[in-house]
Amino acid sequence: MLYNYKMNTIVILASASPRRRELLSQIVDEFKVVSPDADETLDTLDPVEAVLTLSRRKAAWVDEVGVIVAADTVVYDGEILGKPKDEDDAIKTLLRLSGKAHEVYTGVTVRCGEKSKTFYDESKVFFKTLNTSDAYDYVRKFRPLDKAGSYGIQDGVVVEKIEGSYSNVVGLPVEKLKEALKEFNVDAR
Repeated sequence: MLYNYKMNTIVILASASPRRRELLSQIVDEFKVVSPDADETLDTLDPVEAVLTLSRRKAAWVDEVGVIVAADTVVYDGEILGKPKDEDDAIKTLLRLSGKAHEVYTGVTVRCGEKSKTFYDESKVFFKTLNTSDAYDYVRKFRPLDKAGSYGIQDGVVVEKIEGSYSNVVGLPVEKLKEALKEFNVDAR
């Protein structure tokens, strides 16, 4: 059966992230959400290769007809900083990033049938200087245990400034995604 995604575009977000849902809703009116259970182990220390590989795995995991959007985000400070194991790990990560700049990479794969496009975006994030008390208070108040790098830029607390895409740091570079969706005949605003 030939699927005409020009007339009946079903967009499927392969992510459990509420932040990605919110960002996608800014550019696509309707979409379905599935939570991929893809393998997230990596054989690479390169942040670009890591996010591209993981976004491809998440997109491949979805076995439904539609335009699938999958993404993965990492914080990079000389090494990939994933989600913290616990509150102590989050505090250590925040103190590591304190007063410095680091990079945030998000890889995105858009797939429909055999057609696929994978890309990434990079933003530079400058952290405010934090002491142990600041880091502890942040972790207690904002509970960043589900966030790469142990923080969320949308909280408006620990980040001083960014260079690049704000939405990329949140977890989905909507500017680049809008362009990619056009290639799949998805009307993105």
